[in-house]
Formats: sequence, structure tokens, C-alpha cells
Amino acid sequence: MRVSDVMTRNVVSIRPDDTILKAVRLMLQNRISGLPVVDADGSLVGMITEGDFLRRNEIDTERRRPKWIEFVLGPGRIAGEYALASGRKVEEVMTAEPITVGEDVSLAAVVELMERNSIKRLPVLRDGKIVGIISRANLMRALVSSAQESKAPAGDDTSIRDQILTAFAAKPWAPRIDVTVKGGVADLWGTITDERMRKACVVVAENVPGVRQVHDHIVWVEPMSGMAFPSSEDEAHP
Repeated sequence: MRVSDVMTRNVVSIRPDDTILKAVRLMLQNRISGLPVVDADGSLVGMITEGDFLRRNEIDTERRRPKWIEFVLGPGRIAGEYALASGRKVEEVMTAEPITVGEDVSLAAVVELMERNSIKRLPVLRDGKIVGIISRANLMRALVSSAQESKAPAGDDTSIRDQILTAFAAKPWAPRIDVTVKGGVADLWGTITDERMRKACVVVAENVPGVRQVHDHIVWVEPMSGMAFPSSEDEAHP
């Protein structure tokens, strides 16, 4: 999937010379947490988000530091923080030159950008003009849509078992697992040497179309002692 498949197209924006009060009201009215800032020509010049309003003198949350720390940080850093806490116009508070993406960028690249830069949304540009916004909410909607589309009609138990075994064979980390399927209920049998593999094995089976439920009978063998421990399911119902 690409950015153009999931982005929000009707973008609410604001001008750099607008007041921060107007920005806050727009966010609240439209139930959004960030706004692109565009100039008179429609070119993107910045982003302003709810995070820019956390440290404000109006609500007495501006940063306060001991004098010796202010001395170490230097006057430039302190002055910048003052402007953010007390600025009245969007351009005084916004993040200039925000990270952007194009419409054809993959969702995998978008997620990597978000994680690497600790941001929640990215403006989408075409020829320097903003044409959309892609946010974490858009990715969540894409997940729901993808899950609904991927539902396949259930096969018989033999077919389901074959698909589960094929899915395990495609995972390089997966241990040797045996599977039985009856009425769409899959029972997993085998041994693991790392307890973290247990959840992953159950997830592999759950993702096969037609599987209604998964029972875990996998035994964990502790590598150092060689002691074997049954699954919590088998321990509860020996």
C-alpha cells in the first residue's frame, strides 16, 4: 500500500500569521492533533501540533530551570524556549521545514520515518503543495481495512492444517511444530527453547484463514537445565 491509498485528502491548514488561539480552536473543532502551516501561495512552511502547546505560560507549564542549568544551556536555548512558551503567532511556535513524503511512498517507509523521528503525522506533498496528511490514525484504518479484505473462505480441516504447516515452514525462527485441526480448532504440539516463541507460534496459526481457535500444547525446554515445562493451558487442564 502507498501513501495515496490511505492519506487524508481534505486537509485543514492554517497560515503562519494566524494566532495560536485560532490554531487551537481549529484542532478542537476538527478533532485533529496537528495542522500544516501554508503560506499565501499554498506552499508548506511548517507544522504545528498539540505538543507545541504543552509548555505555555498561560497554563503555567513553561519550563523552569535552576540558574546554573540556564547558564550551561546558554542564552540561545533559553530564548528559544521562551518564544515557544509565549509566542502569539503560529510562525513563532511551529516546527519549520517539517519532514514530508510523496504520494507514492510505501507505508513501510512512512512508519520508519515516524519511528525514527518520533512524529505522529507527515504532510504529503505534490510539486511542493500539500495534498494530504498521513497519520497514525490513517495507518490504523488501513490495518482494519486490510484485515477485512484478507478474510478468505475457510477450507476443510485438512486444508487448514496444510496451510498452518506451510506458514510455519516459511518462518526461519519457527521450531518443528506438529498440528492437528478439528472443526477449525488447531492444536499445536512441539518443543521450544525460548519462551518468546510460544506467542509467535500461536499467532502463526491464528492468521491462517478458517482457524477459529488455537490450543497451545507446546513444551518449553529450559536450555541450561534441560527441564521441560508444559504450556499454561496444559498445566491448568492436565
